[in-house]
Amino acid sequence: MSVVDPKDALLDAALMHVAFDGWSDATFEAAIADSDVESALAHALCPRGAVDLAVAYHKRGDAMMLARFEAEDVSELRYSEKVAALVRFRLEAVEDKEAVRRGTTLFALPQYTTTGAQLVWGTCDAIWNALGDTSDDVNWYTKRVTLSAVYTSTVLYWLGDESEGQGDTWAFLDRRIENVMQFEKVKASFRKSAFGKLMEGPLSMLDGIKAPGAKNDMPGQWRG
Repeated sequence: MSVVDPKDALLDAALMHVAFDGWSDATFEAAIADSDVESALAHALCPRGAVDLAVAYHKRGDAMMLARFEAEDVSELRYSEKVAALVRFRLEAVEDKEAVRRGTTLFALPQYTTTGAQLVWGTCDAIWNALGDTSDDVNWYTKRVTLSAVYTSTVLYWLGDESEGQGDTWAFLDRRIENVMQFEKVKASFRKSAFGKLMEGPLSMLDGIKAPGAKNDMPGQWRG
């Protein structure tokens, strides 16, 4: 007989109430009652109450995304298509869109914006790591910053998408990634231009910036 993690039990119970009460104290107390987790243990596991459950819900989605990516055969996809696939897997891992909507509202509050930004960054970092990214220069940052913008805009679009099979969202995602690819082509052309050659010194200085905790170099960014 498998043992259910008490935090998972709290989260599962909370999801029954989030649509009505959001990620609130009321939801947290209801989750304690419904899960039969001792109140003291629940508060020890989640010092910020439902906020910590919202964080756990986001991280659960990240784990599901990575598990699906490991199980799927994506060997025939181009690099940029793999990025799109991972973003799609992440959104399709969502069990309850209303829980994400309520989480978006929660993490827009001033006291939780840093937490929300860290979660988005963590998702995008997980995506690049799953793709084998080992860059350790300024590309380490730019990849994650760029993908964070793509991911955030796609989530907001997806929240309002009522198209069949979320088809409009996937088309939106493809356009955003194509925009990034076009930008990368322009940047590459600039580096080859006469002015770009004059800027090789300053650009190489930027490329020498090391990302904390990053590993070996991986040339390029969003390769097709």
